[in-house]
Amino acid sequence: MTTETLAIFEKDVYEIAEAIAPTWERRREEIEKACTPVRSWMLNELRPQGGDTVLELAAGLGDTGFEAAEALGEDGRLITTDLSPAMVGAARRRGEELGLDNVTYEVMDAERLPLGPESVDGVLCRFGYMLMADSARALSETRRVLRPGGRLALATWGPLERNPFFGLIGMSLGRRGHIPAPEPPPAPGPFSMATPERTSELLEAAGFTDIRTEEVPVHFSVADVDGYVSLVADTAGPLALAIRALPDAELAAVRAELEGTFPQFAAADGFDLPGVALCAVAC
Repeated sequence: MTTETLAIFEKDVYEIAEAIAPTWERRREEIEKACTPVRSWMLNELRPQGGDTVLELAAGLGDTGFEAAEALGEDGRLITTDLSPAMVGAARRRGEELGLDNVTYEVMDAERLPLGPESVDGVLCRFGYMLMADSARALSETRRVLRPGGRLALATWGPLERNPFFGLIGMSLGRRGHIPAPEPPPAPGPFSMATPERTSELLEAAGFTDIRTEEVPVHFSVADVDGYVSLVADTAGPLALAIRALPDAELAAVRAELEGTFPQFAAADGFDLPGVALCAVAC
């Protein structure tokens, strides 16, 4: 991608995050329930200790880092960051609700970290690097600010075909011409780091060693097709904005397509959409 294209993509990511922050905040519990296995894996691998400084990048509402904050204790510090001021504001409200007093909140670009070399003990980034205009640069910046022995724990989405939460509606929107076909890596996007090989390659190029990846299953539970469409429209980045922009007739057509595919995901209390995250730890 050219420098101009990267700049446009970064602007798009910023605008999408600003647009979905209010609805993401409203649906926080549903998203965090689905992502609990990912959050637990990352924190277990990060191993935060009392007195550490931990940086969370692309933190969204900050729940992954907030779980680390308790382990950091009064002498430690969590730096919760996001490119989107609206997301940082939502994270601040969540942190205040939890009564956390060892957290600072910063609007921060992961590709241009305003932190000194070797200034943090650990970094968390859940579903962030894959969306960054230049994930390689962001990972290099992460490596720069990590102290010797410091650990990075990250998560990205596994392959599209194994994540029907995104794939079902994404394919319908694509077939109907409402979203473009996803570009293959190295172009950024939700599935740009979907394989262990791609993720490890980026980490190695940034100077990380002792890299380990692991697939972590997730499950999104919805009551029906309308509940699914609503959840995607409130939280799923570019898909969310595409759904919000649909004329009523097109939205009805998309829902009708989904009604035909949903029975395979039937569960006792609605529908269960399985998925897989690819998690990695490195130092």
